[in-house]
Amino acid sequence: MQAELVIIGTELLLGEIVDTNAQFLARGLANCGINLYYKSTVGDNWVRIVETISRALSRSELVIISGGLGPTEDDLTRAAVAAVTNRTLELDVEALDTIEAYFRKRYGDRSMPPNNRKQAYLPTGAVVIPNRWGTAPGFILELSRSAIVALPGVPAELEPMFTATVLPYLQQKFRGEVFVTRNLSFTGIGESSLEELVKDIIQSQTNPTVAPYASQGVVRIRITARAATPEEGEALIDPVATMIAERTQPYLFSTTGQVLEEVIGERLTSAGWTLALAESCTGGLVGHRITNVPGSSRYFLRGYVVYSNEAKAADLGVKQATLAQYGAVSRETAAEMAEGVRAAAGADFGLAITGIAGPDGGTAEKPVGLVYIALASQGDTIVERHYFSGSRMQIKQRSAQAALTLLWKSVR
Repeated sequence: MQAELVIIGTELLLGEIVDTNAQFLARGLANCGINLYYKSTVGDNWVRIVETISRALSRSELVIISGGLGPTEDDLTRAAVAAVTNRTLELDVEALDTIEAYFRKRYGDRSMPPNNRKQAYLPTGAVVIPNRWGTAPGFILELSRSAIVALPGVPAELEPMFTATVLPYLQQKFRGEVFVTRNLSFTGIGESSLEELVKDIIQSQTNPTVAPYASQGVVRIRITARAATPEEGEALIDPVATMIAERTQPYLFSTTGQVLEEVIGERLTSAGWTLALAESCTGGLVGHRITNVPGSSRYFLRGYVVYSNEAKAADLGVKQATLAQYGAVSRETAAEMAEGVRAAAGADFGLAITGIAGPDGGTAEKPVGLVYIALASQGDTIVERHYFSGSRMQIKQRSAQAALTLLWKSVR
C-alpha cells in the first residue's frame, strides 16, 4: 500500500503557519504499516489543486488531503476531487443537519451563514467523516483502485477526526506490516562524527534501517523496523540499538526520547544532588530548560541572570580584579561565577555561562560566539571554552546545550 499526502493552503506556502498536519498524518500511516512516498503542498488555486490530486492518484493507492474544506470561495477541495474523479457534488442532508446543529449549539439563535451550506456538498459516493469539533465534514471516496480521504486543515479538527474515523478505516482496509521506530539521542558530538562511529552499521542494515539526523544541539539515530507486530519490530531493533550504544556510550544520553534536561533531572534526583545556575549571555535559557521538567524544584535551588559586571560582583562575588584583568568573558570569570553561585545557593553543583552572543560586542581577541562554561562542585571546577557561530539566538541555544552537556557528563 502506497500513500500520498496533499496539503492545501496558500498560507503554508507563504510560511505564515507551520504544517503540523503532515507530521501527524505521516505518523498515523506508519502505525498502520502504510508506505508514505510523497507529500505535496499546493496553494488555493484550482488548476494546481486539480493537477496535484490527479498526479497523486496516478501513482498512489491512498491519497489523504488536508485543507480546503471551509465555506469560502478559496476552499476548493470538494469540487476539485469531484472534477478529478468525474463526479458531481451532491448535498448530504445528514452533513447539513450536523453543521446546522453545530451552529445552534455554539451560537444559539444565530442562524447559519448561507455559505456554510457549501460544506455539506460532497462528491457522489463519498462517505462522511463526522466533525464534532468544527463545521467542515471530511469524506472518504473509494475508487476502483484507490481511495481519497479529505480532512479539514485545522489541526484541532483534523487530528481527532483522523483518530476517530480514518485510523480505524485504514486499519481495517489497508493494514499490513507495522513500522516500529526508536530514536537514540546524543550530545557533545556532531552528526558527521557520529556517523563515522556507526558507518558500517548504517551501510549494512536493511531491516531495521539506521539513519542519523541532527537538530539544535542534539544528534539522533533513528532505527526503524518493519514487522508483523510491534513486538517483532522491537526485537529486530534491540540488537542494533545495543551495538550502536556500545560504540557511542560517551555521547548517548537517551534511548527513550527524553530531552537532556530530563535525563539530568533524573540523575540529580536519584543522587540527592542540587543545582544552582549563573547565566550571562544565555539570559536564563538554561534555567528555563531545567524548570520545564516537572519536579525540578527537588534539585534546582536558584538561578541568577547576571548580565552586568556589577551583578556578577554583587550577586556572585566575582572579584573586581578578575573582571578588570581578564574581562567578563573569560575562563577566570566563568570559574568564579560557578563557584560563587554554588556557594550562594549552598548547592552541590554551580553551573555558569558567560559569552558574547552578538551580533556586536566582539573584538579580534574575543569574537562574537566566544563562550566560557564552568561547573563547580566540591573540590573541583571545570571550565570549557567554546566558539559558536550563527545568529544571536543560535549562539544562546548552543551555549545552553553545551552547558547542559557539561553538567550531564559530570552527573551521569
